[in-house]
Amino acid sequence: QANLMESGGGSVQPGGSLKLSCSISGLPSPALCLGWFRQGPGKERGGLAVLSTTGSSIVPITYEHIAKGRFTLSEDNATNVLFLEMNNLQPDDTAMYYCAADLRPGGFCVPVSSSWADPIWGQGTQVTVSS
Repeated sequence: QANLMESGGGSVQPGGSLKLSCSISGLPSPALCLGWFRQGPGKERGGLAVLSTTGSSIVPITYEHIAKGRFTLSEDNATNVLFLEMNNLQPDDTAMYYCAADLRPGGFCVPVSSSWADPIWGQGTQVTVSS
């Protein structure tokens, strides 16, 4: 059974940093796209960064504009863990953070979940930024 489990969330002061982890297991087939999304209070879930794993992309990692320069997506293939390192966090970054995997072809690996073919979601990890 496919399982994505996020960890690493918590409370930080403005300007602080966090590194989120997403442990991925039980996928019935290799993921074609992996990514991080978030949903703040009263907001829709939005994309942050995605990783195309097909090897066909010239630029395998795509960042949403709000993540560029502050957030870094990386992965450890040996342990099947996806990371999101976040720096200079601000109160507007307060949200539930989710990782996702798309196993089915036909979607587009962009930070817009509606463009994915059939995303599988984790349960999320809460990030709170306040002074």
